[in-house]
Amino acid sequence: MQASLSLPAEGFRAEVRAWLAANVPARIRTPMPEAEIPWGGRTARFPAEETRTWLERMVARGWTAPHWPEAYGGAGLSAVETGILNEELAAIGARPALFSFGLWMLGPVLLEYASEEQKQRFLPPIARGEIRWCQGYSEPSAGSDLASLRMRAEDKGDHWLLNGQKIWTTYADQADWIFCLVRTDPDAPKHAGISFILVDLATPGVTIRPIRLISGSSPFCESFFDDVKVPKDHLVGPLNGGWEIAKKLLQYERQNVSAVGFGGDRSVTLPALAGRAGLTDEAGHIRDTALRDRIARQMMTERAIQLTTARAQLEVDAGQASAASSVIKYASAKANQHRHELAIEILGLEGLGWDGAPFAGDDLAETRKWLRSKGNSIEGGTSEINLDVIAKRVLGLPSR
Repeated sequence: MQASLSLPAEGFRAEVRAWLAANVPARIRTPMPEAEIPWGGRTARFPAEETRTWLERMVARGWTAPHWPEAYGGAGLSAVETGILNEELAAIGARPALFSFGLWMLGPVLLEYASEEQKQRFLPPIARGEIRWCQGYSEPSAGSDLASLRMRAEDKGDHWLLNGQKIWTTYADQADWIFCLVRTDPDAPKHAGISFILVDLATPGVTIRPIRLISGSSPFCESFFDDVKVPKDHLVGPLNGGWEIAKKLLQYERQNVSAVGFGGDRSVTLPALAGRAGLTDEAGHIRDTALRDRIARQMMTERAIQLTTARAQLEVDAGQASAASSVIKYASAKANQHRHELAIEILGLEGLGWDGAPFAGDDLAETRKWLRSKGNSIEGGTSEINLDVIAKRVLGLPSR
């Protein structure tokens, strides 16, 4: 692949490589525990000064959103240049400067559907990590059948009045804003009466309640909206035209939730876990050849998914429609669940633990991570729904 790149592209690679060598702090070249994920936001907390420095340097280059236009906080890189940047970051094991639903999901649809005023208002702060976003799609009676949502936005002349509930709103208790699907025409067919709106979570009438999962903790919340007043210009795209935006955003969600491993902590690899569990010889080789083979297969699967995700992102950056998002989401959920099954098996009796983490050194025992992974086949679109999408839209199979 690299052999076919033009000389200007290879010159850009040399420039990137030199800049990274001079600007990536040593701490940023180490695996990132979940507690050190840089989410940004109004009240952003940085676990170390190097984390803040890395974000500031990447923002100054426009490299938190490298393919976005410079006018909106990006660097205006081409798809090829963005791919080179990502390859060089991966080559030195650099941590992402910013984790953001605004970057991964909202930003791309704002670029396509928002007004120029909305782009200028929201995109640069997203690229700088100044706003932390969450997603308001699912409702208690509208999960896989998302178009059945009931949360209403009534036109009150100078504002919208929101009433209803969202559920499984990831990190809503830590977010600043939420992008929501709301029903603006209750008399229209269910897909036709939906709009896409942006809401500041500091607005009076918004209540957020965390949801505790079987793992003992959870990023998920339920969010209530009681007579919440939202400015009219927070509606994105045409009135009652939100379903098209919703579908486009779901593609980005499925692709990116897979790319970051469902938010899991990968700071300890499976081979390292095996070593700490005493399953390796003096040379560091896993003694059980069957286990070694299964770990190698798992690592190859994860790498294949990473490369497929990168390819799909390049297609999107180049303006091509990608049908890979549902495939990636399904495969990633299955792979992540299998990874945690392997981790529990490697730990043996230690895998039955609940309090503390004897090997990983993080704030969740591997048992909790294993339990948490059970939700991977539900979040971001259930595996069953994604298989339906793959059958109909990718393979073109006939309906029953």
